[in-house]
Amino acid sequence: TFFFLNQLQKDLEEVKELISKATRKRIRDVLMTEKHKLELEIKNQPPPKPKEVAEEEKSSLGGYTVKINNYGWDQSDKFIKIYISLNGVQKLPAENVQVNFTERSFDLLVKNLNGKNYTMTFNNLLKPISVEGSSRKIKTDMVLVMCRKKKEEKWDCLTQVEKESKEKEKAAYDTSDPSEGLMNILKKMYAEGDDEMKRTINKAWVESREKQSKGDIPMDI
Repeated sequence: TFFFLNQLQKDLEEVKELISKATRKRIRDVLMTEKHKLELEIKNQPPPKPKEVAEEEKSSLGGYTVKINNYGWDQSDKFIKIYISLNGVQKLPAENVQVNFTERSFDLLVKNLNGKNYTMTFNNLLKPISVEGSSRKIKTDMVLVMCRKKKEEKWDCLTQVEKESKEKEKAAYDTSDPSEGLMNILKKMYAEGDDEMKRTINKAWVESREKQSKGDIPMDI
């Protein structure tokens, strides 16, 4: 955050210098617009934490940190609900379970649960959420993160990355040539499969080519 803020301030200084040298009204107007944008962006940056506070937070974590990868999710008209299983989390002080929200992300930090810290981060949420309307609930062996939808509509997935991945996959399989679609599926299975899967696909491919050379099946399949 400090590095990014520093860069913005340098950009602002340069824009001010250019404004002082500009003689054409149109150029000055463009530069003034950019100046206002930079000033607003700098104003909206979170204040940098004092070094002592940052060090204190770091040392207060202790132990080691585990990244949470397993979760479940559901949705209602108003909320996206993310369920994270953590044994014994209800025994922690409430302040040990922290969630920070932005309009398109959230991150969870659970401190000192059975000698470990747990984190989970979701960036690039599919649609905007309301920071003020979002919250977390601590239940028995579970943390429930409630993301308040800004617009009451159905989400097909949680993140923009998931959406792009699904669209890319769909585009690969949606083809007028069935054999091409099948080939794309096999390529994906091969790329993501273990050694056994790769051996099976290789064997099937060799046998298919042998049948083609004998004329048992059409060459274009």
